[in-house]
Amino acid sequence: MATTYPKCSPTEMLGLLVLLNDHKGAEDVALLADDLDLEIDEIFPALEYAELLQFVKVTDGRATFTDLGRKLVAASIRERKTFVREQLKKTPLFRTILRALDANPEHRLTEEEFGHIISFTTAKADGAEQNIVNWGRYADLFRYDADTHMICPARRSTYAKGGGGRSPPSSALAGGAAPPKEPAGSGEAPRGPGNATATA
Repeated sequence: MATTYPKCSPTEMLGLLVLLNDHKGAEDVALLADDLDLEIDEIFPALEYAELLQFVKVTDGRATFTDLGRKLVAASIRERKTFVREQLKKTPLFRTILRALDANPEHRLTEEEFGHIISFTTAKADGAEQNIVNWGRYADLFRYDADTHMICPARRSTYAKGGGGRSPPSSALAGGAAPPKEPAGSGEAPRGPGNATATA
């Protein structure tokens, strides 16, 4: 069975969780979508990934925070990144990417090697690889080195040579989207479909 990949951005997922928090941590999915002036299927990607990362539980069309989800929305920006990082590391996709980085003698992956890993997911949408990189960068798991066109560990170390950790140019990987930003203040609910229309 193909593994799951994120079809939303970190900002979209976190924005949805902030909105759920405004609804006291439990609400019908239809009402959450209505609050965002979106169709239900447009918020499903963020909701599904939040459930995959164990921040929410969805039962009979109602989303409810898990204990971990409540801790996430109550945390600082830095702490939120830590929560997301630890949950991503438990997923097959990100666990595989990190193992491949660790196994490589130079601790780097070419775009081809990275794409080979992604090919085992259900990712078909344009920009899927870039979105996966954005999640890795948000959670400080890995980054894209624009100088070498390689996936590298998030922080420089004794084995990481060169590279400034800049965001990929528009021609690199798929989509060329800008890196995600953390919702400021109380958080910003996801607006517009973005990657929401991507299907598994």
